[in-house]
Amino acid sequence: MNIEGAGRQLRIIVGEDVRWQGTPLYEAIILKAREMGLAGATAWRGMMGYGADSRIHTAKVLRLSEDLPVVIEIVDRPDRIDAFLPVLDGMVGKGLVTVQDVHVRRYRATGG
Repeated sequence: MNIEGAGRQLRIIVGEDVRWQGTPLYEAIILKAREMGLAGATAWRGMMGYGADSRIHTAKVLRLSEDLPVVIEIVDRPDRIDAFLPVLDGMVGKGLVTVQDVHVRRYRATGG
């Protein structure tokens, strides 16, 4: 799949302990995005953060895994991201979901 030009970026931030149907939510989101044929998704774990409840979550040595934030980003064509949003709405209860238009400079499966 190659994408260049107008794109849309979807960013989801959830706690790493949040589950959806027995699976970590971040993993379920990525698997669902792949199932729906989206261009790609990446998740990474935050070192520190807080959300709507204003409770600090941190990875400090003395506090092991305090439900750290996980950021999932997906970039694809606008129509494909828009089609994924209703599915995502059914999965994410607590968290942050943002969408922004982006310009994709290059996204290719091969080096050409």
